[in-house]
Amino acid sequence: MDLSVLERNIDYKFNNIELLKKALTHTSYANEHHIESNEKLEFLGDSILEFISSKYIFDNYDFLKEGEMTKVRADVVCEKSLYKIALKHNFSDFLYLGKSQIMSKEARRPAILADSVEALIAAIYFDSGLEQAERFIVNNLKEEIKVASKNVGMKDYKTVLQEKLQIHGDVSIKYEILEEKGPDHDKTFVSQVSCNGKKLAVGEGKNKKSAEMDAARKALKNLEK
Repeated sequence: MDLSVLERNIDYKFNNIELLKKALTHTSYANEHHIESNEKLEFLGDSILEFISSKYIFDNYDFLKEGEMTKVRADVVCEKSLYKIALKHNFSDFLYLGKSQIMSKEARRPAILADSVEALIAAIYFDSGLEQAERFIVNNLKEEIKVASKNVGMKDYKTVLQEKLQIHGDVSIKYEILEEKGPDHDKTFVSQVSCNGKKLAVGEGKNKKSAEMDAARKALKNLEK
């Protein structure tokens, strides 16, 4: 297994390659070979990730309120975001998995890949310090944070639209995903909102929820006109 390829993918070269190997060692492989798995690295990496992402949001999005910062962080420090990072850098090609995992084709399971990203963050920290771990985290999450910071203010658009449309009685409001654009690690969803079968607006977002919120926001604008 040529780990130098992964190093190029993540734009970081390890001084101690054993740390990278440990970060990629799943419990199933560790049990078979009587070595340490990546679980302890994952534990520390999770804490580093939360701290650095909090710091980045605090330093760069001072217009957000405390509750909004918390919501942005929750949106990006999650299995889904870490899974995207793992897919982007092809982590599944480099994991050390036990025979049972290989047989069941578990290498691309979101939880396993997300955990390996957290373990990698801790491995980078031990290899060269917090600055390089921060660089990896920011480089891979800054766009997700940017999107989440824009979406955090859209939380009430669907509720406001529903209240506005139902002011004279019950109506049927429907949201429909029309299209998914882009690669798996960077998808854009297109959503349409309609009322009693009449199209109101179409919106876009990096996930289904934000696409629906954008559609609701645009529908409200159209109704105001």
